Amino acid sequence: MFENLNWWEIGALLLLALLIFGERLPKVIGDGLRMVRGLRAMAQNATSDLSRELGTDIQLEDLHPKAFIRKHILSEDEEQSLRKPLQSLFDDVKQDLNGVKGDLNGVKSHLNETAADLKSAASRKATEPAAPPAVRPAQRFDLDAT
Repeated sequence: MFENLNWWEIGALLLLALLIFGERLPKVIGDGLRMVRGLRAMAQNATSDLSRELGTDIQLEDLHPKAFIRKHILSEDEEQSLRKPLQSLFDDVKQDLNGVKGDLNGVKSHLNETAADLKSAASRKATEPAAPPAVRPAQRFDLDAT
């Protein structure tokens, strides 16, 4: 419970508890421990009552609904028969996702190549001397035209 606390932090917590509760601290600690023991006893009584009613040995972890159904209602063969269609569906989805991932990697590499080509073209254009502006020949207008 206190594996993340070092000794200085535990000492600070005890000092804070002493400041808050003062002389009542031993009584408060005793009441807290008595409450924890009572809760633990109630949990053990509940599991023993369930074990006696169901006629099997039940643990506190078995009270989770999925674990309870898996252990007491379904046999291993039934569980495997339920998992088999879902497993093939899971494998199909996984294969499709891997295909999409491969396609995205192809698009990414193509974009990287295009970006590199654009950079090299831009750097070549920057290093080439600019062409002089084109000189247009003088236009001749017909002065007699109206």
